[in-house]
Amino acid sequence: MKLLALLSLAFSLLSANIALPENFQADFIQKITNTKEKVITYSGKVRFSNERLFKWSYKEPTQKEVCTDGFELLVVDHDLEQVSAYMITKGIDIAKILQKAILHSENIYMAEYENKKYTIQVDKKQRLHSIAYYDDLDNKVQIVFKHMKYGKGNLPTQSMKCNYPRKYDMIRG
Repeated sequence: MKLLALLSLAFSLLSANIALPENFQADFIQKITNTKEKVITYSGKVRFSNERLFKWSYKEPTQKEVCTDGFELLVVDHDLEQVSAYMITKGIDIAKILQKAILHSENIYMAEYENKKYTIQVDKKQRLHSIAYYDDLDNKVQIVFKHMKYGKGNLPTQSMKCNYPRKYDMIRG
């Protein structure tokens, strides 16, 4: 499932011997290119805190939130008024990813984790700039981060949760 691959990607953001901040926030543009060269572009904001909490807030072309605490993944589709909840059964060992990441060329790192290869680019300040990889369906995925803000300490827990009205349908997977 693309969302689990996205979660895997999110954890792999931490992998490339890049100085890991205690938290970060950024705007993102995500391009997914399928094997027939069709491209879909998403955009929004991402938040990361304490190595396990991620929140992806998609704004275009649809409003969606993807949140995880490292154990459960929630996907809130505001257009469909639906929430999907998944237990994460396969953990990601960030330390192993960090150990495997190598500098490929100036500001470009390569990492392989669980049979996926990631290309990670950082800016001049060694902050995350972009990540590219192929998902389980052979789609090329590229995420470019803009306005990256690294911070210290944990972000407020409430800001990392997916918020949705109780009337939304809940699907447990």
